[in-house]
Amino acid sequence: MQSEVEAEEIDHTRIRQLTIAVSRRAPLDGCTLLERENNLVISEVLERLDETMAVRVLSCLSNARQLELVPLLSKDLGTHLDQNISYPEGSVGRFMESAHAVFSPNVLVTDAVEQIRPIADALQVTYAYVTDKGKLVGLVAMREMLFASPGNTMSDIMVIEPFHLIVDAPHEDAMKAVVRRHYPSYPVCDGEGILLGIVRGYILFEQQTYELTAQAGRMVGVEKEERLNTPWLKSFLFRHPWLQLNLLTAFMAGAVVGLFEDTIQQIVALAAFLPVLAGQSGNTGCQALAITLRSMTLNELKPGMEGGLLRKEAVLGMSNGLLVGLTAGAAMLGYAFLNDAAEPLMLGGIILVAMTASCTISGVAGVLIPLAMRRVGADPATASTIFLTTATDVVSMGAMLGLATIIML
Repeated sequence: MQSEVEAEEIDHTRIRQLTIAVSRRAPLDGCTLLERENNLVISEVLERLDETMAVRVLSCLSNARQLELVPLLSKDLGTHLDQNISYPEGSVGRFMESAHAVFSPNVLVTDAVEQIRPIADALQVTYAYVTDKGKLVGLVAMREMLFASPGNTMSDIMVIEPFHLIVDAPHEDAMKAVVRRHYPSYPVCDGEGILLGIVRGYILFEQQTYELTAQAGRMVGVEKEERLNTPWLKSFLFRHPWLQLNLLTAFMAGAVVGLFEDTIQQIVALAAFLPVLAGQSGNTGCQALAITLRSMTLNELKPGMEGGLLRKEAVLGMSNGLLVGLTAGAAMLGYAFLNDAAEPLMLGGIILVAMTASCTISGVAGVLIPLAMRRVGADPATASTIFLTTATDVVSMGAMLGLATIIML
């Protein structure tokens, strides 16, 4: 009996420690800390957190884990979670919390203040929301309520038809809508304008920061769910399929080189410049890819602007390829002279033309690959570097070896 009591005390101590640790961390780190615990421990920790933090941590857990937690949570938090997970993953509804300061248009401001007072002790209240039969019709900042005249109703001081987010809109679309509206919180409505809850501004931007930090990993096949503390087996399952895909694409580049095996045997000097050409064209493509992904993320790439971006990157690729090609061509010239290779001037010219062509095509590929992935509904950043590397390797090696075969053989 005594050991059972001690075990229970140890469990409660562990829960208190976890609660403190999670409350002091970012939600994603708190989620990583909790996901290794059993559901009962997680539910106990979530109940001890404030609602906003609990919602943020819950939104980071997997769908399956959230469904398992619903029956273990208190009625308020369980109902809230049950409602949130009914919305698509990554949508605004997943980060939504309850709107507490909600009033009818004809409510006196003084009465509204009295109703908000006890709420403000436990929650951060920035705006009051005015609804008519559930539909959001206005918004009132706390400052306006403070300076309102006696006898004013909420409809007298409210902002009419305030900006709001749609509950099932993807997080990326929400960020594009609020990027120039830095409000503390945003009302969330359904398609009919019915107020469903609110989303804190910092939660949206926090999630966006997470998406941006994950973007570099997704470009090389590292899933955004992988964290520093992710178990090695889970990390292995995340990464290995992309490495198999990368191997397949590498075979494609190798096949191109194999097609020109006779050329390489007869003009050995070309082999030394294969990695040089591939590296330069790959870097050119990655520059164009980075700009394209950034433009997509910041919603700078509007419909109809794709052609302009494509032309710009093509010109940049050609200009950079020409200048780099001059340097590489001079290097090939010197290398050919030192190794008594036949027709060094011709080899230098081949490197110049191949470098210019491959960098031009790489710049175009850096734009087309993410655009194509978005067109088919895929994440533009997902393993885009793998596809880009394949394209640049095939084009650069094929261009150089093909020119050498045509001109010199």
